[in-house]
Amino acid sequence: MPQTLLADRATLAVSGEQAAEFLQNLVTSDIEALGEAEMRPSALLTPQGKILFDFLIGRGPDGDFRLDVAAGARGDLAKRLTLYRLRAKVAIAPLDEPVRAVWDEPVAAEGLMADRRFPEATVYRSYGEALSGIEDGTAEDFAARRIRAGIAEAERDFPASDVFPHDVLLDQNGGVSFRKGCYVGQEVVSRMQHRGTARRRLMLAAADGHLTPGAEILAEGKPIGTVLSSIGEDGIAMVRIDRLAEALAGDASIAADGVPVELTIPAWAGYALPRSDAPMAGDA
Repeated sequence: MPQTLLADRATLAVSGEQAAEFLQNLVTSDIEALGEAEMRPSALLTPQGKILFDFLIGRGPDGDFRLDVAAGARGDLAKRLTLYRLRAKVAIAPLDEPVRAVWDEPVAAEGLMADRRFPEATVYRSYGEALSGIEDGTAEDFAARRIRAGIAEAERDFPASDVFPHDVLLDQNGGVSFRKGCYVGQEVVSRMQHRGTARRRLMLAAADGHLTPGAEILAEGKPIGTVLSSIGEDGIAMVRIDRLAEALAGDASIAADGVPVELTIPAWAGYALPRSDAPMAGDA
């Protein structure tokens, strides 16, 4: 089981007697459903329903909430939360703690938090000192693990304010609650859910050669998506699934930078292509 320091991640503490209510009315996930020793995906949206910040959220020491976010976005997230705080009895402060990922085998260790973005219970977050008795991995090792699982992160894989939660599968991994009350951007996200209008989706990309982040994915010369990030021949892509379904129905060749590409739905995701005659891995 390897562990690695994630230097590009940082944390915020949200504390106070009204912290749970404050966050419940702002972020996409259901704060009341947070369990012990887990970090769940969540996001703060624009009023138009696009992701402004995405992060992991869990209960920290003393019952406070910990937000695990891209290091470059922590300051802006703190400012945005402060704008929404008004007179609520809530404190928002950066935490001085290293962020680590631990993965590949079940483990029981004090302070270890399950990363709920991953369908299996063998990926964790650790905050503070490195765990003893566990081998060192690299941030690149974990990035490969994350990308091959079909999990995207703002700042690294997609720009803020450019995608909806459905685009990056937050509706599939518990990052969005459709049962709790209102939050910022909720009306737009709920409408997409109930009308089934999500057409851009994150997909796994497997190429016959090197995949280049930012490369356009073409079906017989027509654009259907973009490679977001890659590890060699494997990557994640943002794809117009309606256009992909049409391309597959017509046996069109699909490529990025002239390299043939196979696009599949992550096995844990429950969405399907619009056309029933083009089955994909992970359809439900």
